[in-house]
Amino acid sequence: MSAPSPEGRTLDVGGVRVSARTSLLWWQAQGLQYTASGYGRRIPTSTMVEVDGRWRRVYCCCYGNAGTCYIDGPRDPATGERPWRIVTD
Repeated sequence: MSAPSPEGRTLDVGGVRVSARTSLLWWQAQGLQYTASGYGRRIPTSTMVEVDGRWRRVYCCCYGNAGTCYIDGPRDPATGERPWRIVTD
């Protein structure tokens, strides 16, 4: 894991500004990509955000020429689903 990015970086998660940092995964540090095509539903990014006192990895859903960055919300015990919380600048 790399050192956190400079203090003061923030991103918007569901309308709330939160602290953000860069934390490379091992394959990112080696210049590799998560999938051969570069597309996928849950591609880990090098960005993490602090939400509810916990650092969470930002994921990207990318098909075609556009992607949506998000973090998973808490799992719903009734359905087992994890709602997305959109991350923007």
